Amino acid sequence: MTVGSKGQRRADRALVAAYHEARLGELIECAAAEVDRFRAGDVDAFTVDEALHHYHLAAKELWKFCWSGSGAQIEFTARALERLVADGETIDWWERATPRRRE
Repeated sequence: MTVGSKGQRRADRALVAAYHEARLGELIECAAAEVDRFRAGDVDAFTVDEALHHYHLAAKELWKFCWSGSGAQIEFTARALERLVADGETIDWWERATPRRRE
């Protein structure tokens, strides 16, 4: 795979950065909801701690998707994001970081 022009690489990085920031905001909202429930007395500190740990795992997975690898990887990620939008699909990073339960 060849890396595109300097302008295309800049556009790809901007697309990936915007996606990363938007999804990171969603993950922060998930964690913040648990903090709000704690403040309201609905959950205990352990529940918030678990949510913060879950946030950390989800944010790490999101970062790996967006930024791990070379310029060619960012180009690949940008094309994948374009396909997701075109297909009307999303990735639920919070759910993706949920530990799988053994049955």
